[in-house]
Amino acid sequence: LRFSCSVWGGLVQAGGSLRLSCAASGRVLSDYVIGWYRQDPQKEREFVAAIGRLGVNTYYSDSVKGRFTISRDNAKNIVYLQMNSLKSEDTAVYFCAAGPRMASVRIGGMDYWGKGTQVTVSS
Repeated sequence: LRFSCSVWGGLVQAGGSLRLSCAASGRVLSDYVIGWYRQDPQKEREFVAAIGRLGVNTYYSDSVKGRFTISRDNAKNIVYLQMNSLKSEDTAVYFCAAGPRMASVRIGGMDYWGKGTQVTVSS
Protein backbone atom coordinates (compact mmCIF):
# COMPACT_ATOMS: atom_id res chain seq x y z
CA LEU A 1 0.00 0.00 0.00
CA ARG A 2 1.38 3.38 -0.98
CA PHE A 3 0.20 6.84 -0.03
CA SER A 4 0.26 10.01 -2.10
CA CYS A 5 -0.36 12.92 0.22
CA SER A 6 -1.10 16.60 -0.24
CA VAL A 7 -2.08 19.64 1.76
CA TRP A 8 -4.86 22.00 0.81
CA GLY A 9 -4.81 25.55 2.02
CA GLY A 10 -1.29 26.75 1.47
CA LEU A 11 0.60 28.73 4.06
CA VAL A 12 -1.64 29.40 7.00
CA GLN A 13 -1.63 31.76 9.96
CA ALA A 14 -2.59 30.81 13.46
CA GLY A 15 -6.35 30.38 13.68
CA GLY A 16 -6.61 29.24 10.09
CA SER A 17 -7.45 25.87 8.55
CA LEU A 18 -5.81 23.27 6.38
CA ARG A 19 -6.85 19.90 5.04
CA LEU A 20 -4.48 17.03 4.52
CA SER A 21 -5.39 14.19 2.23
CA CYS A 22 -3.69 10.92 1.41
CA ALA A 23 -4.73 8.79 -1.54
CA ALA A 24 -3.89 5.13 -1.13
CA SER A 25 -3.01 2.71 -3.90
CA GLY A 26 -1.94 -0.88 -4.14
CA ARG A 27 -4.34 -2.31 -1.56
CA VAL A 28 -7.89 -1.87 -0.39
CA LEU A 29 -7.89 0.91 2.12
CA SER A 30 -10.90 -0.43 4.01
CA ASP A 31 -8.77 -3.35 5.19
CA TYR A 32 -6.81 -1.01 7.44
CA VAL A 33 -7.21 1.36 10.31
CA ILE A 34 -5.65 4.73 9.60
CA GLY A 35 -3.57 6.95 11.81
CA TRP A 36 -2.18 10.44 11.42
CA TYR A 37 1.03 11.38 13.14
CA ARG A 38 3.30 14.38 13.22
CA GLN A 39 6.90 15.09 14.00
CA ASP A 40 8.78 18.24 14.73
CA PRO A 41 12.53 17.85 14.08
CA GLN A 42 13.25 18.50 17.73
CA LYS A 43 10.63 16.16 19.11
CA GLU A 44 9.59 12.54 18.89
CA ARG A 45 6.85 11.44 16.55
CA GLU A 46 3.44 12.17 18.03
CA PHE A 47 0.12 10.41 17.50
CA VAL A 48 -2.53 12.82 16.22
CA ALA A 49 -5.68 10.91 15.23
CA ALA A 50 -7.00 7.52 14.21
CA ILE A 51 -10.03 6.14 12.43
CA GLY A 52 -11.43 2.65 12.19
CA ARG A 53 -11.96 0.68 9.02
CA LEU A 54 -15.54 1.80 8.49
CA GLY A 55 -14.96 5.36 9.58
CA VAL A 56 -17.23 5.06 12.61
CA ASN A 57 -14.70 5.11 15.44
CA THR A 58 -12.29 8.00 15.73
CA TYR A 59 -9.67 8.92 18.33
CA TYR A 60 -7.64 12.05 18.89
CA SER A 61 -4.74 13.19 20.97
CA ASP A 62 -5.63 15.71 23.64
CA SER A 63 -3.59 18.36 21.83
CA VAL A 64 -5.84 18.33 18.75
CA LYS A 65 -9.20 17.16 20.10
CA GLY A 66 -11.97 19.54 19.10
CA ARG A 67 -9.84 21.18 16.40
CA PHE A 68 -8.92 18.34 14.03
CA THR A 69 -11.20 15.86 12.28
CA ILE A 70 -10.09 12.61 10.71
CA SER A 71 -12.22 11.01 8.03
CA ARG A 72 -12.00 8.53 5.21
CA ASP A 73 -13.68 7.74 1.91
CA ASN A 74 -13.16 4.03 1.33
CA ALA A 75 -14.82 4.15 -2.07
CA LYS A 76 -12.14 6.60 -3.22
CA ASN A 77 -9.32 5.15 -1.11
CA ILE A 78 -8.63 8.54 0.47
CA VAL A 79 -8.11 9.64 4.05
CA TYR A 80 -8.35 13.19 5.32
CA LEU A 81 -7.29 15.28 8.25
CA GLN A 82 -9.18 18.56 8.55
CA MET A 83 -7.26 20.93 10.80
CA ASN A 84 -9.03 24.00 12.19
CA SER A 85 -8.02 26.66 14.69
CA LEU A 86 -4.41 25.94 13.91
CA LYS A 87 -1.70 26.97 16.32
CA SER A 88 1.98 27.57 15.75
CA GLU A 89 2.73 24.44 17.80
CA ASP A 90 0.90 22.39 15.14
CA THR A 91 3.83 23.07 12.81
CA ALA A 92 5.36 19.69 11.94
CA VAL A 93 5.70 17.06 9.25
CA TYR A 94 2.46 15.08 9.15
CA PHE A 95 2.33 11.39 8.23
CA CYS A 96 -0.55 9.11 7.46
CA ALA A 97 -0.21 5.40 8.10
CA ALA A 98 -2.20 2.22 7.71
CA GLY A 99 -2.21 -0.72 10.06
CA PRO A 100 -4.12 -3.86 11.00
CA ARG A 101 -5.48 -2.98 14.43
CA MET A 102 -6.63 0.03 16.38
CA ALA A 103 -4.86 -1.14 19.52
CA SER A 104 -1.50 -0.42 17.90
CA VAL A 105 -2.27 2.97 16.42
CA ARG A 106 -1.31 5.18 19.35
CA ILE A 107 2.13 3.58 19.57
CA GLY A 108 2.73 3.77 15.83
CA GLY A 109 2.44 0.05 15.17
CA MET A 110 1.51 0.53 11.54
CA ASP A 111 2.47 -1.38 8.42
CA TYR A 112 2.49 1.35 5.79
CA TRP A 113 3.57 4.98 6.04
CA GLY A 114 3.23 7.98 3.80
CA LYS A 115 6.30 10.13 3.13
CA GLY A 116 5.18 13.09 5.18
CA THR A 117 3.75 16.51 4.41
CA GLN A 118 5.05 19.72 5.88
CA VAL A 119 2.53 21.89 7.69
CA THR A 120 3.69 25.33 8.77
CA VAL A 121 1.54 27.63 10.88
CA SER A 122 2.80 31.16 11.28
CA SER A 123 2.04 33.08 14.45
